[in-house]
Formats: sequence, C-alpha cells, structure tokens
Amino acid sequence: MTLADHLPESAIRTGAHASDWRSAVTLAGDVLVSRGITTDAYTAEMLSAIDEHGPYIVIAPGFALAHSRPSAAVLGTGFSWVGLAEPVEFGSEANDPVRLVVGLAAVDHDAHLEAMAALAGVLADDDVLSAALSATTPAEVRAILAGTAPDNGRTPTREEDTK
Repeated sequence: MTLADHLPESAIRTGAHASDWRSAVTLAGDVLVSRGITTDAYTAEMLSAIDEHGPYIVIAPGFALAHSRPSAAVLGTGFSWVGLAEPVEFGSEANDPVRLVVGLAAVDHDAHLEAMAALAGVLADDDVLSAALSATTPAEVRAILAGTAPDNGRTPTREEDTK
C-alpha cells in the first residue's frame, strides 16, 4: 500500500496558513477530527506531548509527524497532510522550519507500525517528498504519492528522456 491509499483528498490541505507550531499541529488535528479518525481530545494530546517532550515530532528537514499514543480519543487509524504556505519554527535545531505536518492517529501499536511503513516510503525519496510539498491541490498530492503523477514526482534521467 502507498501513502496515497491512506490519504483521501479530504485528508489533505495544501497552502495552509499557520502562525506557529501550535496552529500547524492543530490544523493537522482538525483534519483528523473532520474525518472521524479522532476527537478534539487527541489534538490536545498531541500538543501536550510536544509541550512535554519538545519538538521530537520534527523528524526530517521541513517535516513534522504530529502524533500521540493510542487513546480513547482515537476512533480509527489514519493520516492528515497539511502543507504550509509559509514554514513555521518548531524549535528543532536540525530540521526547522517545517513545511509539512502529517498527523497520525492509530488505534494500536500494529496499526501505528503499518501507517509508519507507508509514510517511510515517501520520506525516503527526496524527489517524491519535494514534489508533494510543491503540490497545490489534494488531487496532485495524491497522484504524486501514488506514483501516478505525469512525472511521478521526479525529474527523468537522461536515459529515460531518450526512451
């Protein structure tokens, strides 16, 4: 399964505006709530975890994975994707500023691992991630993540150009 399989267009926001990291995480949480994946309490749990542990969710340059532990506030397993119009600082020396906040909610440890495996494929490919970050519509994000965008989110090599 690709990450696109876990992200319907309703889970994706592009060009979102956030004044700080709290509002960026709240946007990701709001999408999870609107999809029926979590309650508002889960968004509060994500914010509390960052307050307690610092910006540990900023796991790669420009990328934050907003999440918390499985709890009664998690109604299902799912993602939200919030591409920010203007990057925000989370306080991560190595990986700020953040341009993308992905919200993750999982009902249990196994579901969490499956969801993370789908996400890892995108994070491992700089070209796909860069293309997805530059996408301007949810449909474009999904096409890039599914590998069905016209250029598959990357620049063809000279060898591919000649085929």
